[in-house]
Amino acid sequence: MSKRLFDLAGAALGLLLCAPLFALAALAIKLDSPGPVFFRQVRVGRHGRPFRIHKFRSMRARQPAGARPITVGGDPRITRVGGVLRRWKLDELPQLIDVLAGSMSLVGPRPEVPEYVALYPEDLRRVVLSVRPGITDPASIRFRDENALLAGAADPEACYRERILPEKLRLQAEYVRGRSFAGDLRILFQTFAKIATA
Repeated sequence: MSKRLFDLAGAALGLLLCAPLFALAALAIKLDSPGPVFFRQVRVGRHGRPFRIHKFRSMRARQPAGARPITVGGDPRITRVGGVLRRWKLDELPQLIDVLAGSMSLVGPRPEVPEYVALYPEDLRRVVLSVRPGITDPASIRFRDENALLAGAADPEACYRERILPEKLRLQAEYVRGRSFAGDLRILFQTFAKIATA
């Protein structure tokens, strides 16, 4: 089975099975705070093409001027419902729509915002952006508790740029160079296991 066919089948099945959960999440978000159900943000996709990623909104719709692009620990911008969605990674579920649209894959390097992609070394940029970005990847599993790690840093932004991002890129490039169907299945299983034991 080709990766794209697997993505289409998996995303369609996921959306069908999760339809009741989508409805509950949407209702909870609307009741919890004013604003849209979905949060959309420009990310960099395959071959450097920008696209708008879908997520359930987990933060307040009104953001203060100069708000940082990363969230740290108990970020006050996160809503009550948003905290639950983030803990169980449910805020990522709408990306199944992006998989169906062809912007993303079930498994692949997590897409970053343009300002962080600008920091990629050229050799790693070519490798990581040569495939569709994914909902999950080895770096996502390794940094499952990224927010907690950043919360313990004196300068969260510097910590992300100088420590976490380089390690993510290393893992992502390693994934791209050795990717396989069996490997993708293993990553999906590990992702579900990690979420279930959160």
